Amino acid sequence: MPFMKLRTNVVIDSEKTSVLMSELSQLLAHETSKPERYVMIDVQGDRNMMFGGSTESLAFVECKSIGLSTAQAKSLSKSISELLSICLQLSAERIYIEFSNCPAEYWGWNSSTFG
Repeated sequence: MPFMKLRTNVVIDSEKTSVLMSELSQLLAHETSKPERYVMIDVQGDRNMMFGGSTESLAFVECKSIGLSTAQAKSLSKSISELLSICLQLSAERIYIEFSNCPAEYWGWNSSTFG
């Protein structure tokens, strides 16, 4: 049920994308205390993006999960920023992250919902 979508203007080759998706999946499972088998990651690189009037390297991340707490969001913000800094050489000041706590009854899977 945890889902993370990363959009960046950084060009990411397929090998680096696979590694990044794996690391983000493990991070999200760990930080939300959810089984990784429920985690979904979407990485889109080489996007036309601008932030603060500049096209310097940047990222926008959407992170959604059932029962996501404010403490988890704060911890995830730090962890995601650190990982993207290492993997994509992004400054934390060039990363926006949107967190959503989705009610279980509004998250569908396997022909039903979690609520």
